Amino acid sequence: TVAAEIEELGAHALALQLDVREESSVQTAVELAVARFGGIDVLVNNASAIQLGGVLATPLRRFDLMLGVNTRGTYACSQACLPHLLKVPNPHILNLSPPLSMQAKWFKDHTAYTISKYGMSMCTLGMAAEFADRGVAVNSLWPRTTIATAAIEFNFPEAILKASRHPAIVADAAHAIFLRDSRAHTGNFYIDEAVLQAEGMTDFAQYAVTPGGRLYTDLFLE
Repeated sequence: TVAAEIEELGAHALALQLDVREESSVQTAVELAVARFGGIDVLVNNASAIQLGGVLATPLRRFDLMLGVNTRGTYACSQACLPHLLKVPNPHILNLSPPLSMQAKWFKDHTAYTISKYGMSMCTLGMAAEFADRGVAVNSLWPRTTIATAAIEFNFPEAILKASRHPAIVADAAHAIFLRDSRAHTGNFYIDEAVLQAEGMTDFAQYAVTPGGRLYTDLFLE
């Protein structure tokens, strides 16, 4: 359905079923994308698994799922796309992951989830440095507020969903990042609102689920 919406706008899309934990599936998806579009300019590592719970409430199968999808999936997709990204003039990898902060409060209630999301951010840190001289931008993007997605709908109270912003703010921020020079803008932990403010935006009311309502600050941010 997303592919259909994209094509209705006059663009081309390729929808694939993919488990980012499976190396062969990732490689096949990348090969199909390159065959269809002639190359890869941007990779967005947005796949994510979440369970907010303490150590005793998080079985190992959930730990493995979050590490597999979030950290390993980011690494696998980046590794598969990099040979193609290195061939284009302004390549970007964008990980939907938070700024790194070693404060215990970000771990104590959901250690497994934090490890998995910080793993994505550590991919940003390491890969940005590794590929800086070769012109591949690797950045993270995180929302200042909670975003009205299924993850919020099913893991948080309804009041937090109503105090969220629509996903469009993250999409608009990502688009702004991709237009930047990959050699000059890499290794950053961007916040969506700050990105758009830098582009001159001052009114964010259009993104609110409840216009004029209180907004709920996302995890990992003060």
